[in-house]
Amino acid sequence: MPLNELIEWQWKGYSTFHKSKKNLLIHIIFVPCFIAGFVSFVFSLLSLDLIAALMSVFLMAVSFGLQGLGHSKEVNPAEPFTSFKNAMSRILLEQLYTFPKFVVTGNWYRALVASQQGIDA
Repeated sequence: MPLNELIEWQWKGYSTFHKSKKNLLIHIIFVPCFIAGFVSFVFSLLSLDLIAALMSVFLMAVSFGLQGLGHSKEVNPAEPFTSFKNAMSRILLEQLYTFPKFVVTGNWYRALVASQQGIDA
């Protein structure tokens, strides 16, 4: 799926899979950790610092794993990955674009309020 279609697909259904208070709190804490790990990983690679690169990968893995636990709190399960490429593009897109946009636009709050009132956002 081309990147622009993936962005549209992920954004359209995002509030459906991010309504749980616990999941939103986990994402609000650990998405920035993932982003910090990703930026650190890129700089570690550029400076050829293997130890820093491994620590960055560890930070990203822990962050992503905890977010996965957050998704287990959701009523609607996340769409399964169809391939390794699909997984990597969806994960990076969610962490670096979709969730930050979800927070900045205030859609996370609307999804939370709607879920507490029992309606779709």
